[in-house]
Amino acid sequence: MNLREIINQDVKNAMKAKETKKRDALRLLTSAFKQIEVDERKELSDDDIVKIIQKQVKSRNDSITQYKAAGRDDLMQIELDEIAFYMPYLPAQLSDDELSSAIKEIITKVRATTMKDMGKVMGMASKGLAGKASGKRINECVKILLA
Repeated sequence: MNLREIINQDVKNAMKAKETKKRDALRLLTSAFKQIEVDERKELSDDDIVKIIQKQVKSRNDSITQYKAAGRDDLMQIELDEIAFYMPYLPAQLSDDELSSAIKEIITKVRATTMKDMGKVMGMASKGLAGKASGKRINECVKILLA
């Protein structure tokens, strides 16, 4: 069973259990999938679906920051709930120690020594750690290790 089928089954289960928040959040995901399929005229793979979910989580995190600044805790909670519904479909995130050691290996592999080499490290790290850590976390860790 692929990831999309799992999400569709979870929508059905949420409908049966009358979990309206979960149902609505997962429906937003499925509509995002359909939109990409229509726009790009392609069948989505599990990797494509993971990228879409990550994009949705990033969007929610950006909204949370804005709602927090505006003092809108009610809207912030809605976004937090949606993120919680999306997280089970994403690969397990690396801990800070695991991320740091993975980036140290990449730095050694590309022989990076200064901040000028950050582009090489980020290129490999972004591809190698895709889905396991956000670009922001990777960037921060690379800066610390190359400084």
